[in-house]
Amino acid sequence: MMTSDHPLRYALVNELHARPFPALSAPCVAAYIAIKEPVEAQNRDRGADRAHLLALLDRYGSAHPQPDATHFSGPLGRADVKWESHTEFVTYSAFTPGLSARAFDPAEMEVFAEDWLAVAPGKRVAAVLIRVELIEDEAAMLAKLEEWFVPESLAVARVVDGAAVIAGDFRIDPAGNMRFAVFARPDAGARRLGRIVQRLCEVETYRAMSMLGLMRARGLTERLNALDPRLSALVSGLDGVSRPAESALHELLAISAELESLAVQHSFRFGATGAYEAIVSQRIAALREDRVQGLQTFGEFMMRRYDPAMRTVKSAEVRLRSMAERAQRAAELLRTRVDVERSAQNQKLLESMDRRADLALRLQHTVEGLSVVAISYYAVSLAAYAAYPLIEGLGVSKGVAMAVLTPLVVLGVWGTLRRIKAGMH
Repeated sequence: MMTSDHPLRYALVNELHARPFPALSAPCVAAYIAIKEPVEAQNRDRGADRAHLLALLDRYGSAHPQPDATHFSGPLGRADVKWESHTEFVTYSAFTPGLSARAFDPAEMEVFAEDWLAVAPGKRVAAVLIRVELIEDEAAMLAKLEEWFVPESLAVARVVDGAAVIAGDFRIDPAGNMRFAVFARPDAGARRLGRIVQRLCEVETYRAMSMLGLMRARGLTERLNALDPRLSALVSGLDGVSRPAESALHELLAISAELESLAVQHSFRFGATGAYEAIVSQRIAALREDRVQGLQTFGEFMMRRYDPAMRTVKSAEVRLRSMAERAQRAAELLRTRVDVERSAQNQKLLESMDRRADLALRLQHTVEGLSVVAISYYAVSLAAYAAYPLIEGLGVSKGVAMAVLTPLVVLGVWGTLRRIKAGMH
């Protein structure tokens, strides 16, 4: 009897093939955009993304994707469109055969109409035009690159075992597009060429997404610069007596709370930045670059221009974590100091209570002594009155009787009070 399949088995296997690379033939043009909600993009309304896609497809009378689809490919007029939904953004790619007479003509992006973009559920975070030509002789190719791109930031590489040469300057042109050129060998396969173009789009998208973390890191650094002197002053004063420990502890806890709040606010962005940086590095590595005419490769460009930005993000993340840990350790030390001071205060209070108890005991003994005297005084008087008729016939004076009775009564009262006190204890 066959074992039944796990309910997610097919879905998980299909996920491996969810986003196939396009198949392209040179010459052609690729227009690409990525759209992201400015805030909380990971929790966005994905139904709005789908509605926006359907609005584009309806303009050309194209078929619709499945209701729960996260990717779609199909014809869009003369172009073939590809749509993908990611954690924080959605991407649209349009591949059109042939080339315009003017390289990187803004009209090549008109497949994504301005009025349609204006109502997008988010903002454009990447816009890329890729011109794919058949390779010519190297001198003519370099002349075109010098005309199309800024030489100072131009990156060029022969990729995927020499199947094509890619180039770009990572600058946004007046029309708002990032531009790349691909010069393909005639024998480069359509799938291989599609992978090259797709990886260029991904490099730009994930570069842009990861550098969102740089903007957050700069804002975070300004706040940490303001908190660091306060935290350092509190830590430096831990062994001093110029300031009450409880007051310092309250301020330190306020700083710790703010640091924890900053960590919560930035944790997702910094985590996403690290993931996007890894994808950028992986995509460039997958291109297997070789140098062309001594020009810098994409990897070298990223090492000089992109890696320092990512190090800045990591530095801010590490600094935030370090300050939070330092504040926590300082708070523990201050709590210990407060506990010690409170213990000393409690000890003094107990000593004071002991002194008061001792004083009360002495006062009690004094009162007891006075009580014996007072009771004895009245008891002697009563005893004298009772004994007077008896001693009168014996010729004993009242004074002698009082003298005899006084010590006897005092001893009796004292003994009676001792028995009462012993019985109470």
